[in-house]
Formats: sequence, structure tokens, C-alpha cells
Amino acid sequence: MIRVFVSGCYDILHAGHVQFFREARALGDHLTVCFASNDVLWIHKQRRSSLPDEHKQALLAAFKVVDEVVVGTGLEEGIDFREHFLRLKPDILAVTDDDKYGPLKRALCADVGARYVVMPKTPPQFTPISTTQIVRFIRAPQVAPLRVDFGGGWLDVPRLARPGAFVVNCAISPTVSLRDWPYERNAGLGGSGAWALLNGKDGVGAELDLGVGWQDPAVIAETGLCVWRSGPRPLLDVKSNGEFLAGRMALYWTGMSHDTPGIVHGARDYDGIARAGATARAAVWGNDLSGLADAVRQSYAVQRAEGMAELPADLPGALASKYCGGGFGGYAVYLFAEIAQRDAACARPHFRPIEPFVATR
Repeated sequence: MIRVFVSGCYDILHAGHVQFFREARALGDHLTVCFASNDVLWIHKQRRSSLPDEHKQALLAAFKVVDEVVVGTGLEEGIDFREHFLRLKPDILAVTDDDKYGPLKRALCADVGARYVVMPKTPPQFTPISTTQIVRFIRAPQVAPLRVDFGGGWLDVPRLARPGAFVVNCAISPTVSLRDWPYERNAGLGGSGAWALLNGKDGVGAELDLGVGWQDPAVIAETGLCVWRSGPRPLLDVKSNGEFLAGRMALYWTGMSHDTPGIVHGARDYDGIARAGATARAAVWGNDLSGLADAVRQSYAVQRAEGMAELPADLPGALASKYCGGGFGGYAVYLFAEIAQRDAACARPHFRPIEPFVATR
């Protein structure tokens, strides 16, 4: 009988583990699986186990391809299974090709005359997933807000950042989920940041990889009416619940989607953008609707100078409006002096009410 031995954390079991066990078992006639105990995980991974050791042992033992399950309790990093290995004297120690403890394991194999076998990568039977990804997905919220921006947009792009400048935005409701998305797509409301958050991913990293800014995932994760310091990564300057905006905001759908990454390199007035961000920051500090409307008008002036089409201006009580995100389509945000005026505007086609959103933590 050829006995095969494998080890790992196996903290949250998934189909990738099953495929590895099946392929390791095919190397011989008997498969022993060793998993790191709760104490070992805590010492070497700085996390507790997802299950008590006895539950994990029973779960692994239920797999048809697994003949024996042992618990690694040794505190030597990478080979917590030494005691079991020396006792069982298996014929093969099977590892993946990214194993980090090769020299230690080869030496252990030499002690008992076992072969150290690196398993070749085979096409995955399922989309690969890691324990870290599973944990993030479990912790991901069920719903997320989108966002509107008032001033300082583009200064969240690292190469365009300005010391002393600010980016001001607000998380909004209705919220979205993986099953319900009550907004147009590619519309300037930070949908990609929300999608990343709902899927348990690092939204900031994903946006920066696209070559655009971090403001969308930052405010969507933080929620509220926020002021951020311009820079390579989000740094919160001040946060408000945005209560003075309740009943005063509406979105207008222009009928065209837009492509923010496609226009990030365009020419624009960054001095004007920075001034709008500073004006918006002062308004947030003072809970000042008229001051925020002034910042929005400044932002819109920059957008119009870039060649964006004029937005509808014949709405009673409308204080200011601007395109959301990169503009040239998508949604535009409107600020109104009174709730009734906002609601009257939302009776028109392509307008809808939104509210500031602050998560209860």
C-alpha cells in the first residue's frame, strides 16, 4: 500500500481543496489529511479557526477520497504535522507548487524515506477561490449605497492629487444589492465601487488598478457626507450625516452612459476643481446648503468648459446641478431649496429623489 500525506490549514473548505485531495489520493492507495489546529492557526496566522477542531476533523473525514484525518499541533511553522509524519511514515508527502516550506519538508521526508512530490497545476474544475476571499464575501454587506460628488472630483486620482485640496461626496439611498440595482449602469454614481464591496473585494485597490480615483469605494464603504484629503489613498478629513441634504437632492438621467477611465487623461481646469472642493468642504463644516450649492455650480462650470452639454435649468427651486463622476453623460445631481420643490421636480421624466445615507454600525 502506498500511503500519501498532505497538510494545510483547510480552514474553510472549498472545491479547490476537494480537487487537491482527489489528485493527491491518485498518487497512492491511502490518503492522510492533516489540518492545522486552532492553536496553530492562532500562532502562525493570527486568526481563529472557522470551526472547532473536532467539527473540522469530522467534515474532512466525510470525504470519500480521505482515508484518515489528523490534527497538526506542532508549533514549528510549516510542519506542524512532524509528530504524525514520523509516526505514520507515509510513502509520499504531496504539496502544491507554491509550497513555502519545501526545504523543511524535504528534510522531514528524508528522515522516514518518503518522497516529496510537488503536485503539478491542473485546470481548476471550478473558479479558484481562497479562504481569504470566502471570508471577505461572508463579511460583505448585503446592500451598499452609491454616491454623488459635489466638489474636488479627479483629485482622488493619485497622479492628479494636490496637497491641501479636498474631495467632497455623499453616499446615497436607495441602496443597491447583487440582486437589485435600481439605477442605470455606467452612470457616474460609483457603481463599480459598490459592486466590489458587495462581492467582498478591495474596492479602493480595484479602482486604482483601473487608473481612476478612490473616492467611489471610499465613501461607499464609509457612508455619510464626507470630506477627503486629496492624495494617493483615501484619508477622511470630516464626516457628517448630511441631514441638511435630506429632501433636497435629486438625480437626473441624461440618457447616456459614460466612461470615466476613457476621459481621465482629458484636459481640465484643476485649479477650478480644487476651488470647488474647498468651497464644498467649508459648506460641510457649516451644514450650509447654499454653500454646497455654490461648490456644485463651480464644479459644473468646469464641466461645461470641458464641453459637457447644458443640463435642464428650468426647475423651480433648483439651487445648482452638475454631472456626477466624470460626466459627459450618466446622472446629474440637483440641489433644491425646499423638499416640495425637489418632489415636484421628481414628478418629471428622468428625475428621481435620493437621500443621504449613513450606515448604522
